[in-house]
Amino acid sequence: MTASTAPWGPELLTAALVLADGTVIRGRGLGATGSAVAEVCFNTALTGYQEILTDPSYAGQIVTFTFPHIGNIGVNDEDIEDLNPAARAGAVGAVFKADVTNPSSYRAGDHLDRWLKRRGIIAISGVDTRALTVLIREKGMPNAVIAHSPDGKFDLDDLKQQAKAWPGLLGLDLAKDVTSGQSSVWTEKPWVWNEGYDGQGEPEFHVVAIDYGVKRNILRLIAGLGAKVTVVPASATAEDIMALKPDGIFLSNGPGDPAATGAYAVPVIKDLLKTDIPIFGICLGHQMLALAVGATTTKMHQGHHGANHPVKDHTTGKVEIVSMNHGFAVDSASLPTGVEETHVSLFDGSNCGIALAGRPVFSVQHHPEASPGPQDSHYLFRRFANLIRQRKGEPALAER
Repeated sequence: MTASTAPWGPELLTAALVLADGTVIRGRGLGATGSAVAEVCFNTALTGYQEILTDPSYAGQIVTFTFPHIGNIGVNDEDIEDLNPAARAGAVGAVFKADVTNPSSYRAGDHLDRWLKRRGIIAISGVDTRALTVLIREKGMPNAVIAHSPDGKFDLDDLKQQAKAWPGLLGLDLAKDVTSGQSSVWTEKPWVWNEGYDGQGEPEFHVVAIDYGVKRNILRLIAGLGAKVTVVPASATAEDIMALKPDGIFLSNGPGDPAATGAYAVPVIKDLLKTDIPIFGICLGHQMLALAVGATTTKMHQGHHGANHPVKDHTTGKVEIVSMNHGFAVDSASLPTGVEETHVSLFDGSNCGIALAGRPVFSVQHHPEASPGPQDSHYLFRRFANLIRQRKGEPALAER
C-alpha cells in the first residue's frame, strides 16, 4: 500500500497510522495531538461526518472515510449525536483522503480541525483511503495506533508494539464508558428545516431508554411520537426500570462486544421479558436482546459502516436503504424456536432484525434513526409506538 498520497514534503507529514502488522501510513495531522490505539474501520457514507464521529457506537474505533472530501461543510452544534459531549464518546480517530478546506455551509459554526481538537479526536489526511479500504476488506479490521505530532517525529517501533499489543474489541465492554452517569428525561423532538429542534408538549405514553451509548436522534424520534423518554444508565436494574412505570422499553445502540456488555445487561433484559411491556432494540440493543433469548453473536470480518446498505424487511417484503454501524452480528443459525428473523442484509445475508413470536418485542441491527442516512426505516419507531398503543387499548398510527 502506498505510504501516502500527500502532495507535500516529508517535513510536513505530521501524522502516522501504524497498523498491528507493521504497516506505516504517513500523512498530514489535524485535530488533537498525541496518539490513540483502536480498531480501524471504513465508512461509506457521503454525508454526516459529524454525526458519525460523535456516534458512541464508534468508541474504540478509527474511522476511515471513503468519501474523499470531509470537512467542507464545517461543523455545528446541532449535528452532535452523543448524549454527553463532555464525555467525548465516539470515534478516537479519523482518516481522510483530501485536506480539509474552509467550511462552505450556512449552517457551519466552526472549522472541522478546531472542532476535532476540542473533541480530542486525532485525524490524518493525505491518505490513500481506497488502498486502506481494500486492505480492510481483504484482511479484516486491523488494530492500529493513530498519532499526530506537530514536528512529525514518532517512535515507530513503539507505536507498532502498541498496535500489536492492543487486545482489540473482542471481549471489550465499552458501553460502561459511554453510558449516562444518571437518569434524565429527554424532551427534544426531531429537527425541522431552519427551525431547529422542537420541544415536546404533553406526552401520551412513557418510554424508558436503556443507554448503552444512545444517539440523540433515536431519542428525538421516540419523543416525536408522543413519548416521555426517561434515559437510564446501562447499569440500571430491572427493578429500577420497572419502578419508573414504563409503557415501553428501548434498548439502545452502543459500542464494543455485545457478549461483554451482556454479562450485566442480559440478566436485566431477561427479567424485563417476563413482563408484557413492548420492547424495541437497535444495534447493540438488538444483539443483547438476541443474547437474552438464547442466540449468539460473532465478530464480523469488516463490519457494516455506511448509509447505503440494503436491508429486506420480511414482515412487509420491502427493501429499504439504511444506515449501519456495527462490527458484531447476531448469528442467524443460533436463533431459537419462537424467535423470527425479520430483517436481513442484502449485502451478505447477515441478520438485521428479530421479533419474538406472539410478543410485543422486536429489534433491528441497523440504525433506523439515520443521522446520517436515509429515512426508509423510520416506520420502525411507529411500529414500536403502535405496540404501546395496542397494549393501552388506543388506536394505532399508520406505519408508513
